[in-house]
Formats: sequence, structure tokens, C-alpha cells
Amino acid sequence: EFLPQQKMATISSVGSFVGHPPPLSGPSPSPGALIHFPASYSSSEQKISPLTRTLNPTVTGSSVLGVTFADGVMMAADTLGSYGSLARFRSISRLKKVTDHCVFGASGDYADFQFISRLLRDITTESDSLDDGHVYSTQSLFSWMSRVMYYRRTEFNPFWNTVLVGGCEDGKPFLGFVNSIGVAYQSPTLATGFGSYLAQPLLREAYEKNSAMTKQDAQELLERCLRILYYRDGRSFNKYELAVITKDGVEVSEPLTLQGTNWDVARYVQGYD
Repeated sequence: EFLPQQKMATISSVGSFVGHPPPLSGPSPSPGALIHFPASYSSSEQKISPLTRTLNPTVTGSSVLGVTFADGVMMAADTLGSYGSLARFRSISRLKKVTDHCVFGASGDYADFQFISRLLRDITTESDSLDDGHVYSTQSLFSWMSRVMYYRRTEFNPFWNTVLVGGCEDGKPFLGFVNSIGVAYQSPTLATGFGSYLAQPLLREAYEKNSAMTKQDAQELLERCLRILYYRDGRSFNKYELAVITKDGVEVSEPLTLQGTNWDVARYVQGYD
């Protein structure tokens, strides 16, 4: 039990709190100034920023196509960066040389593509700095890419890209696919974006008829697919880059222009009004 003096002190303290609560703020601010509440951060305390995620890609690229031929792998991608539905950037590159025998290309968010490019540059630079004669193979880079994409997915912060990895090791062509959630597989013909619906059937049909096509045949096939995408995909463009990977190395062309596009076919498109 409380002693009388303790009991009176407790009642006095409670009564003073109930009757006179502590002020929520200091003196009234001058006009235009802000009120500083006791619970707010002081200038000396570290502020914690909220977590951020890319919810909607801003500048995006459309389809990337790939096909194996007798001597290696050929990949193609147009040079358009779309800002929403605006054809804003018309000379971007979406095919990146990683090593002397590997190229990767991506559709989707261009900022994420640039970030992945820097990651690949860092790991290849670190490997080269060891000067031990080791070079990452195309399959190892493909495996690394699938793990990175899956890891970012598990962090609920995925790269908004679909990636093709092409290469040629010991004379054997390699072509792999990785999407934004880490699903990965290999195939002799691959396409991303709208091309997975329009170009992939054409690529498969041509490959099944002639799996040992020449370099010229592969280029004509990819140009045909790009032309169809230019007609049918509102985010594609008539300028493109071509990457050829063989046992002799990697060659990424300067931007090329599709020839033979004819918009007279537009009058045959009906039923979309």
C-alpha cells in the first residue's frame, strides 16, 4: 500500500496531467512557417525513404528475333524506343555484344535493359581483369541471366524485360530465352514481344523446312518477319540492327532500313473500326 505522502503525490501528478496535457507544439509559428510536432523528424535524424518499384515501364522496345543457321546464330531488333504510344526514340540499340561469342537482346523497359547491360559489363570486366585466360561461355551467361531475373522476381522488383541470349561455342549455335520472372528455355528459333505471336510461327516453319539454312537465308527470313511486324505491330519500326554470331566472332551491324515495305495493303485491313 502507498504511504499517505506517496498517495498524495501520485494523485497530484495524475491530476496535473489530466488537467494540463503537454503541449503538442511549441510557440505558434509565424505566417507561412510550418508547425514542428514532437514526433516529427529533426534535422539531425536520418529519414527513411519508402521502398520503390517500377510498376509501369516508361520507354520500351518491341520484338527481338533470333534464329540459328548453319554457321551460327542471327538476331534482329528494331531501333525504336516507344514512350507509351509515342515513337519517341528512333535510334536506340537493343542488341548488346557481351563477349566475342555472345550477344544479348531484350524487349521491354529500356532502362532495365541498360541496367542489365552494366551488370554484364561488370562481370565480364572482372573476369578479364583476372587475366587467367577464362572467358564466360554463352551458356554460363544464359544461366546467370536466368538466376538474376528470377531473383529480382522473388524480391517483387522484376526487370521488365524479355531477353534473348545468342552465341556460338565450339562451332555449336546456342539460343536461349529468359523472361521477367525467370522462365528460361532454349530453342533454335525464338522471338519476344509481339513477335512471339506473329514471327515465331514463320521462324519455326522455315527452320523445320531447312534447319541448315545459310546466312543469307537467315537474314532474308528475319527481314520478312520484321516487315510483317512493321505492318502489324504499332510499336515496331522499319529500321533495325542485325547481329551475327559465328565461330569467328560477333558482328553487330549499323542500323539498316527495311526494303520493299508497301502500305497499299492497308486498304485490305477491315473490321477494326
